[in-house]
Amino acid sequence: MSFCCGASMIGTKGTLKYIRTHIHNVPILFCPVCHRVEVHHLAQNEYEILAEYAHGDGAYEVDFIEYVDAKKNAELFENCVNHEGEEPLDVVLNQIDMALDLLTFSKQLGDAEWEGQLKTRLLTLSRRRNKLRQKNATGGTK
Repeated sequence: MSFCCGASMIGTKGTLKYIRTHIHNVPILFCPVCHRVEVHHLAQNEYEILAEYAHGDGAYEVDFIEYVDAKKNAELFENCVNHEGEEPLDVVLNQIDMALDLLTFSKQLGDAEWEGQLKTRLLTLSRRRNKLRQKNATGGTK
């Protein structure tokens, strides 16, 4: 499980651009708060090798899945708290619950800086939750 700015990152696959080469289906971790994206640590070496070779060959697009062992691919998201296929509102609610737990712990430790960071994240997550609830209430027309 990876964390970014106090939120656990969501495991998914995405397209990353390396110079002029687009690499599809790269296992990535995505932060729902700050929208940071990073290559999953178990796929980092393969991604770097594939990106260098694909760019060196002048390829404009490659599919990561074609070059990675499928068995390893299944292990990549085992320890992720949330996954892309989940309902977005459920993901945000789960993130809020975890941030509240961490906020309680930060208060027990007396870590004012961490407490402030968590409050900022909770504010961001609460706004996201409200937008998702509004979108669900209007049938997704907003």
